[in-house]
Amino acid sequence: MRSVNKVILVGNLTRDPELKTTQGGQSICTFGMATNRQWKDAEGKPRDLAEFHEITAWGGRGDICHQILKKGNLVYIEGYIKTRNWLDEETQKKRYRTEVVVDDVIKLEKRPQGEITPGDKPVVEVNEAEGAAATEAFGAEPEEKPEEKPEEKPEEKPEEKPEEKEEITENF
Repeated sequence: MRSVNKVILVGNLTRDPELKTTQGGQSICTFGMATNRQWKDAEGKPRDLAEFHEITAWGGRGDICHQILKKGNLVYIEGYIKTRNWLDEETQKKRYRTEVVVDDVIKLEKRPQGEITPGDKPVVEVNEAEGAAATEAFGAEPEEKPEEKPEEKPEEKPEEKPEEKEEITENF
């Protein structure tokens, strides 16, 4: 049976990206990201919860992330979840780290406060250089208005006499 390991996140960087190089010479960039979930509880009070994610970008993507991203930036990340493990040399305990490995990243621009209200259709703004990538990533295309067709009138049927039925009324 097939399985899927795909992650799409839109959130803010919690720290500046850190660039390192492996012994083999490959770049690896790591940074934190926060996403927020908002809902109303049973009493109708607004609630929100922040989730924090560790993000890893390898090679050229890592170099680009390090160059263009900074703490606080709004970004779109597409990738997959990976859990690494290693033996901690100090404690001699096995350690684990779950992270999102980047396949695609787009730097987004924040809207001014209050510009989006609940129920609005979300719109993502990006700079010109990244516009095509965002359009592709979000599957957005310019809206086309459907062709207007003249209203068709249903064919008129000869009037039929309704059958007389006993009317029953009940209150539920």
